[in-house]
Formats: sequence, C-alpha cells, structure tokens
Amino acid sequence: MKSKTTNSFEKNIEKLEKISNLLESEDIGLEEAIQYYEEGIELSQTCLKTLNEAELKVTELKKKLEETDSKIK
Repeated sequence: MKSKTTNSFEKNIEKLEKISNLLESEDIGLEEAIQYYEEGIELSQTCLKTLNEAELKVTELKKKLEETDSKIK
C-alpha cells in the first residue's frame, strides 16, 4: 500500500539527488547554486520531518503490538 506521503517523500529524495548532482557539476553560477542549495535544505527538512513521523508511528505500532502480546500471555 503506497500512500501520498510515501510518493511525496520519494519525489523529494529524487529532487534532492538532482540538486546534489547539479551542485557537484560546477556548471551553474553562484546565484543559481545558492537557490538550489536553499531548495535542497528545505527538501531535506521536509524529508527529515516525514522520517521522524514514520519513526513515531512505527514506535506506537510496536508498543500496541507488545501490549497485545502481553494480554494474550
């Protein structure tokens, strides 16, 4: 099951990779490099937030599973 968040996360990672390649290529000017760098920072913050939310959800699900297991035993 793919969610909208997963697709957005994957697209943001792809964009980050493209920006990284552009910045490493040295074929862009300083102003353009700064714009790409700023966009990359914003994308990385968005991705980090998504990962933190996913980690929290997994932790909550694991806790529920452990609670269920302890009730069964």
